[in-house]
Amino acid sequence: MNPEPTDNQTLFQQVDELLKAERWAQAEAVLSQALCSGSGPIPLWRQLYVAYRQQGNIAGATQVLEMIVQATPGDLHSRFDLAEMLLLQGEFTRGWREYRFRYRQDHTRMFERHIRQPRWEGQSIIGKTLFIHDEQGYGDTFQFLRLVEQAQMRSGAHVVLEVNEEAYNLAHGVRGYHQLMKRGTLPPPFDFHCELMSLPAALGLQLSDLPGRVPYLFADPARVEKWRARLADLPRPLVGLVWAGRPTHANDKHRSLALADLAPLAQEGMTFLALQKGPAAEQAVTPLAGMSLLSLSDEIHDFDDTAAILRVIDTLVSVDSSPVHLAGALGCPACVLLPFQHDWRWLQQREDSPWYPEMRLFRQLAAGEWKTPLQNVAIALKKLKNKPE
Repeated sequence: MNPEPTDNQTLFQQVDELLKAERWAQAEAVLSQALCSGSGPIPLWRQLYVAYRQQGNIAGATQVLEMIVQATPGDLHSRFDLAEMLLLQGEFTRGWREYRFRYRQDHTRMFERHIRQPRWEGQSIIGKTLFIHDEQGYGDTFQFLRLVEQAQMRSGAHVVLEVNEEAYNLAHGVRGYHQLMKRGTLPPPFDFHCELMSLPAALGLQLSDLPGRVPYLFADPARVEKWRARLADLPRPLVGLVWAGRPTHANDKHRSLALADLAPLAQEGMTFLALQKGPAAEQAVTPLAGMSLLSLSDEIHDFDDTAAILRVIDTLVSVDSSPVHLAGALGCPACVLLPFQHDWRWLQQREDSPWYPEMRLFRQLAAGEWKTPLQNVAIALKKLKNKPE
């Protein structure tokens, strides 16, 4: 039995070891006893927040963060965590307001673009130029390009839209911009700017506003015909597979799988297509027993290829990664495998997504337990196979 800690620093170190070992319940028990008076050092309360969140106690985690933010308004890390908790619960008004702190933390300051012109806050700026620029990951870009048209209508401005090079071709189909440019090129003079993921706050986006116009991205018709011909002789249904996200993602350990983990999805009379990119794509070299699998990884050169494939196949099965958001923006069917601790944008206890009408969510019921969601995806695929033409 561990000796009772003699001071807060010893207690912090003890709990830190428990958290690193992912012994969430034990960490909560130690902290609950130490903080039972309702007071105590903020670092201990932050540890309690982590223990709550990792166990799925979102209400408790939110309550702790509310207390921390009230006590120390300058704790920007906690304010951003609070934003994610609020958005996870569909509390968009406060959530978007706190989300602006995403670039105010020590480890994110380097990602903020320092622009002298004021940020657009949703007001009418007829006759002015509004520079909208993307940020963060590819999935974020695909998800929030939907708001460019609304921003133009609300502002009345001449809109210059800047996106990363990988999304540039697809962004041509977005409504609402007057000039499209690639990140890294010099923009024309502008009066106001807004990050793509600050548009929800500027527009006052609510759950009831979703999904809006879908699809809002469109695959290149020539690419679609190319891939339709490429896949024409394969037995349907055609199911795309993406089993791993970006390795550097903070939650990749919990959200990504190995291809072998998808073995329960194998069914006769169904063709699986590996759409995986990155280091995990090499796993497709080893076939899975009972699964008719064709790897397209080496043939996919960009998101335009991925978009075209998504338009041809019957459904995508994927972990939370950029192809999921691309499928959603294209209005293509997708089954998304979500870890127990998932991103805020998937909300809670829903099998659907308000962002994407053609999407179904398959959630872990406990951390690390993929058996149930994979079984449920297999059932959904069987129904797809038996669906009349």
